[in-house]
Amino acid sequence: MLANLDIAQIAALIGDPARANILAALGDGRALTATELAYAAGVSPQTTSGHLAKLTDGKLLTVVQQGRHRYYRLASPQVGRMLEGIMAVAADGPPRRRPPGKLDEAMRHARTCYDHFAGRLGVGLAQTMSAHGHVVLSAEGGEMTRAGLKFLDRFGIDTARLQQERRAFFRPCLDWSERRLHIGGAIGAALAARCFDLGWVRRMRDGRAVIVTPHGRAGFDKSFGLRLAPEPLSPPARAGSRR
Repeated sequence: MLANLDIAQIAALIGDPARANILAALGDGRALTATELAYAAGVSPQTTSGHLAKLTDGKLLTVVQQGRHRYYRLASPQVGRMLEGIMAVAADGPPRRRPPGKLDEAMRHARTCYDHFAGRLGVGLAQTMSAHGHVVLSAEGGEMTRAGLKFLDRFGIDTARLQQERRAFFRPCLDWSERRLHIGGAIGAALAARCFDLGWVRRMRDGRAVIVTPHGRAGFDKSFGLRLAPEPLSPPARAGSRR
C-alpha cells in the first residue's frame, strides 16, 4: 500500500503539464535557471517557483548554487530513466492531435537521453558497436566485450576509470522513438561527452535534440561505421554545452 502511495505521489508531480515541461527540459542532464525553466514551462516565474519547490521536495530535482545563481537539474540518472520510460509508454498511447513538426523529427534523429545519445544516432551507435563485436545487447542487460573496451580506449575514453564509478558501467536503454536499444550508463555518458569534445555534435538552442556536424558525420562513419542521414533541420546551436 505504501508503494502505491509513493507511485501516486510521483505520478501527481509529473502529471502537471508545466512540471512535465520542466522535467523534459532538464532531460539532457543540464542544469538550468528558474528563468530558463519558466520559459520551457510556459508559465510565469512565480508559478514556476512553486513548481520547482514541489519537484525539489519530491526528490525529482536538485539545486546547485553558483554565486548568486541557483541552477536546477534532475536529481539522478534514475529520474532521467523514469522520464524516458514514460515517454516510451506515451508513444504507444493515442496519437497527439498536434501533427509532428520539424523539432519532433530532430528529436528522433539525434538527441540526448539524460547524458547519453538516443534517437537514430544512439540506436545506430549501439547497432554498429554490436555488429563489430564491441558490445553485447539484450533487453535484460548487456555488456562491453574486451574488444569493445580496447576500441573505446583507442577512441579516447578511459574505461578503467569508468569501472571505478558508482553508477552502472553499461546499461542498455530502450529508445522510445526507435523501439530499439541505445547505450546508457557510464559508457554511454563517456561516449557522448567524447563526441561533444571532438565537435562531432552540438546542442540545439532549445530542447534535447542535438546536431551532428559534417565533421561528426565523417567521424561516425570512419570510427564506428555509422552512416547518418543529413540533419532534418539546422536551427541555431548552443555556443557551449554545460555538462
